[in-house]
Amino acid sequence: MLKIYIKICLLILVIFSSANELFAGGDKRNGTAGAQELLIPVGARGLALNGTNIADVEGIEAIYYNPAGLGFSKNSAQVMFSQMNYIADIGVSYAALAANFGSFGSLAFSIKSVDFGDIPVTTVEAPEGTGSHFSPTFVTLGVTYSNALTDRIRVGVNVKLISEKIIRTSSTGVAFDAGVQYSGIANISGLKLGVVLKNLGPPMKFDGPDLLRRADDVSASRGEQFYKIDAAGFELPSQLELGLAYERTFMGSYKAIISTAYQNNNFANDEYKIGAEFNFNDFFYLRGGYSISEETNVDENIFGPTFGAGINFKAGLDFTFDYAYRWARYFDANHVFAIKIGF
Repeated sequence: MLKIYIKICLLILVIFSSANELFAGGDKRNGTAGAQELLIPVGARGLALNGTNIADVEGIEAIYYNPAGLGFSKNSAQVMFSQMNYIADIGVSYAALAANFGSFGSLAFSIKSVDFGDIPVTTVEAPEGTGSHFSPTFVTLGVTYSNALTDRIRVGVNVKLISEKIIRTSSTGVAFDAGVQYSGIANISGLKLGVVLKNLGPPMKFDGPDLLRRADDVSASRGEQFYKIDAAGFELPSQLELGLAYERTFMGSYKAIISTAYQNNNFANDEYKIGAEFNFNDFFYLRGGYSISEETNVDENIFGPTFGAGINFKAGLDFTFDYAYRWARYFDANHVFAIKIGF
């Protein structure tokens, strides 16, 4: 047992040492990262809890919030689909498939796609539009692995392939997540700890034929000449999250979970979050969450409180239907619908 604890301590130290640069975030670096689609949450339960479920998330929904929780699934296999109405008429679709392979651990595959709709093509000569339209293609593919070190401790990793394409200009990158979950801290039943480092990877850069420009001041003898714009690279929005959760069952059929989380993003101010979930007989769920940012200007906080509900029932298979709502400033509120099926 001592060796296990030493391994966990070393793993957490590695995560923290890898995240040193994260604590330089905020201030002038706010909003300057690329691949912002990596920060868009998926699944209704996690959003309803405002992302505080770092320590207690289980099963297929753990892929985004903390990959270590994937191995805590009550099913041998799961599938999940979710759809979010994001800000500015943007849609986010997500699908995942996960399976438990016993002592080998749990493995999952996921895909997230961002739909921007049709955007008019504008040029210097036609600033009001040419009559043509385009739609950017932002897709993230993921592979997740999770396994147990003990009956209380699990670890997990994500490997994500990021693809962004705007007409004929595109960028491709790779990002990694690493997480740990510890259940029964200090031998207190129901007290859980979660640590996760997200979106760690090399910078990305756009390239493609649409970056070619025609040179104006050239001699007639040389003919038409072109030059290519060298696009600047951009960093990924890496972040470190720490979470605590306490689960308590009372009156036989009722269960409550109180969860908190601290989030540090290298291109945003720190956030402190709290969430709660109540369920009756593992059938009906009510959820809510709230976050406080270190923003000095409250108007800069786009998102506000979150709420949600869910229903779980078994009819040969394990069906879960979840809904989440997130208040948004300046835009319509976010709505997320999710379906999970366990086999």
